[in-house]
Amino acid sequence: MTALETLLPAPLDLRGYRAGAPQRAGALTMVPIWGPERPGIVPPRSGLKLERVVGYGQVELLNGAREGVAIVPLHIGYIQDAAQNHALCSAALMGAGQTRRFDDACCVQASQGGYLEGRDQWFFVLPVELRAKALELRGHHDYAKLWPDISELNAACGLPSRGHLEQILSRKRATLTQFQGRLELLPGQLGALFFVGDRFAGLELAPGPVYFAEMWMALVCFAYGVAAWRAEPERAHAEPYEAGSLAELRAELALDRAARQAEVASWLPAPAGDVRMVEEERYLDLRLSTVTGDGLAGQVVTEHGRPVYASLFASR
Repeated sequence: MTALETLLPAPLDLRGYRAGAPQRAGALTMVPIWGPERPGIVPPRSGLKLERVVGYGQVELLNGAREGVAIVPLHIGYIQDAAQNHALCSAALMGAGQTRRFDDACCVQASQGGYLEGRDQWFFVLPVELRAKALELRGHHDYAKLWPDISELNAACGLPSRGHLEQILSRKRATLTQFQGRLELLPGQLGALFFVGDRFAGLELAPGPVYFAEMWMALVCFAYGVAAWRAEPERAHAEPYEAGSLAELRAELALDRAARQAEVASWLPAPAGDVRMVEEERYLDLRLSTVTGDGLAGQVVTEHGRPVYASLFASR
C-alpha cells in the first residue's frame, strides 16, 4: 500500500493493507484502511482502565483483562469532573492483569486540584498540535511541562491563554463531536489516514476493528478534530450535476470520486529519507518503537516485522 510505504519506515511488512474512498467533513478528510488483524490485543476502553493518579504527573493504569496484551494508545488522556486531567506522553505494552505507573504523565488542566480516580471517566487523545512536544517530553518528570503549549493552542483557538486543555475538550465538545457524526466508521476498518485541509495530519493503525472503533471518537473529534475545527472553510454552494439520465449521473459520480482520490493521494508527504525507528520496550514478541523523521513523529508496535499498532503524525 503506497500510503503506508511512504510513512512507515522500511523494512516493515505491509502486505494486506488497503485504503478506501476518502470521506470529507469540512477541513477534515479521512481515508479508511483495512488490513490484517492481530487477535489477543485488549481494546483501550473496555479493557484498559485508569486506576488512580498517585500524584500530579503520576498515573496508574490497569489492564483488567484476564488474558491478552494491552497496547496503551499514544497520547491517551483522561478527563473527570473536579480532578486534574492527565495525558500520557508515550504508548506502552501491558500484560494481562498488570497495573503500571507512568511517572512522566502531563497534567493538562493548570490550576485545577484533585486526583483522577477509577470511577466515571472518559478518554481523549491529545490534539495533533500538542503531540510532537508531548512525545519529545516523554521521560521528563514535570507535570506542568505541556502547559505552555496548551496555552499557545488555546490562544490560537481564540480562548484564554492558559494551560487548561479542558477549555477545548469539554467546552467545545459539542462542536468537535460533529466530526464523529459526519465521518463514517466502516465495517472492518482498523485504521485511517487523516488530512487537515490539503496537508497530511496523521496515520492511525489498530490491531483490529474493535480496538479502532473504541479509539474512533478520541481520534476524529480530539486528536484531529481540533485542527480541522480551526481550519474550517467557508461553506461553499453545491453545484448540481448536469446529467440527463441515471447512467450519466453514475458516470459523473465515478469521475468525481476518482478525481478526489487522486487529489488526496497528492497530499501525502514525500518519502522521508531519514526516518529513524528506535525500540523503547518489548513484551513477548511485540516491540514498541518511536519513529522520528523530517516532519513526522509517532510510535509503532510491531511483531515479527509486521505493524500491529501505529500512531504517526505531522510534527510541524
